[in-house]
Amino acid sequence: MSEHSFDYIIIGAGTAGCLLANRLSADASKRVLLIEAGRKDDYHWVHIPVGYLYCIGNPRTDWLFTTEPDAGLNGRSLRYPRGKTLGGCSSINGMIYMRGQARDYDQWARLTGDSAWTWDNALPHFKLHEDHYKGADALHGARGVAPELMQDKTNPYQKILRHRNAGGEWRVEKQRLRWDILDAFAEAAQQAGIPQTPDFNRGNNEGVGYFEVNQKNGWRWNTAKAFLRPTCLGRPNFELWTNAQVSRLVIQPQPDGSQRCTGVEVWTGQERVTALATRDSEHMGEVLLCAGSIGSPHLLQLSGIGPAGLLRQHGIAVVQDLPGVGANLQDHLQIRSVYKIQHAPGQKRWGLSLNTMADSLWGKARIGLEYALRRTGPMSMAPSQLGAFTRSSPDQPYPNIEYHVQPLSLDAFGEPLHRFNAFTASVCNLNPTSRGSVRLKTGRFEDAPAIAPNYLSTPEDRQVAADSLRITRKIVSQGALAKYQPEEFKPGVQFQTDEDLARLAGDIATTIFHPVGTTKMGRADDPMAVVDSHLRVRGVRGLRVVDAGVMPLITSGNTNSPTLMIAEKAAQWIRDGI
Repeated sequence: MSEHSFDYIIIGAGTAGCLLANRLSADASKRVLLIEAGRKDDYHWVHIPVGYLYCIGNPRTDWLFTTEPDAGLNGRSLRYPRGKTLGGCSSINGMIYMRGQARDYDQWARLTGDSAWTWDNALPHFKLHEDHYKGADALHGARGVAPELMQDKTNPYQKILRHRNAGGEWRVEKQRLRWDILDAFAEAAQQAGIPQTPDFNRGNNEGVGYFEVNQKNGWRWNTAKAFLRPTCLGRPNFELWTNAQVSRLVIQPQPDGSQRCTGVEVWTGQERVTALATRDSEHMGEVLLCAGSIGSPHLLQLSGIGPAGLLRQHGIAVVQDLPGVGANLQDHLQIRSVYKIQHAPGQKRWGLSLNTMADSLWGKARIGLEYALRRTGPMSMAPSQLGAFTRSSPDQPYPNIEYHVQPLSLDAFGEPLHRFNAFTASVCNLNPTSRGSVRLKTGRFEDAPAIAPNYLSTPEDRQVAADSLRITRKIVSQGALAKYQPEEFKPGVQFQTDEDLARLAGDIATTIFHPVGTTKMGRADDPMAVVDSHLRVRGVRGLRVVDAGVMPLITSGNTNSPTLMIAEKAAQWIRDGI
């Protein structure tokens, strides 16, 4: 901790924080501090793709949150992983590259009144940092970025691209494995009316295909690798503090009666340090809150920004009464259907599913050797390999459910694989109407907040849950899977009615780790909006939130890459003084 005064202070070295640090420290005249509560990402399981099994639930890399008992889950609580290391959730997540649907961003634009958030205006910010293995085209970026962007002198992003020598740090690759059972499921999905798609990221993700992943040559590609090393760590104007938890935002009244965030208080484990966001005696800097959909609202509440009643209840002085802080929590709840399968005639007995493939020392040795020699096989696999987007019923106007299909099964995440061959078809409602909350429990920063997702709390969500289980059964009943003799192990064919299936969803469903919305952006007349369309906190100058919490509505797919797009936009606005 060589300095305590900076132009920009970034809280959280996760997905958004790493990109912001890279972009803002590119200006050598600006001093940038990045603060991370966790350790460096030097744990080997961070980098081996299958290592998410050892990072989630591990205090070295995970905040170890749990949800409150949830009525929609029949009273169950869930483990709620959030990354606590350099790279944040990009160091422990499923590595799936997914933007969502064009309509998601057009809805954001309508809700905020700002056309900057339309799909057409978001797409260039996805492409700015993308390095797609197929190369650049009209919808994808890569190193050597799309020629039309570099040649068009009127393009607003051309200057950025030229300055960065056409970056493309965020590597996107195809997966390095396939499974016969997954190919059969994909064929069955097509027989059930779901078209094949080679690319989920072109604005309409309807279809079935293998997910693309954020990996590089068989290794996890997290945002610390992409945006901090080697660029930021070699810049004299950049400073990184790890094992340092921000305990409070420093907010001071200004002569004009307004409030301004002037810095942060940081607990190092041994002492409390104050870092100031000041450019010089006349110009104030900015504090950028990138602690995620759980950490950001919690820190705002601890600092006196949030629902006034909640703050007073815990003895916290109210700086700004913003009832939306911690509200509007949305998440994707996946319903895990498990099907036992048998060997098809003439098929090799080894490798039908991972369950039996990894059920011996010899099998594990083969898996380890394949990864060591070729960086392929099960150790290179994302948690889900095959995906599908479709409609839960013909009444739906657009794809509203997503499948994550795996050639394995277990009772719950983190528990041993079953001793029989099986596959899992997990399905989630992409656009849930249920809303939850994140609320502090005490005034101590060390104490985790109360996380209440409030899953399946609306009739619409319960209906989609029941309908989606029927779609799963329809796919599995197709001829392409018949040779494997699939047998429904969970939830069980005895459950048929809407009421049965919705109740069973509560018994077997779990989070897919996509919390968003707890510091949502919105119009000035939206009383629940926490930030404006440029991510500035209402009523507090010098403070922005830049993470998945600002999404007013959850995207129709995995949320990591949309968070990078949000950070890319924020970086441009900050550089431009907006």
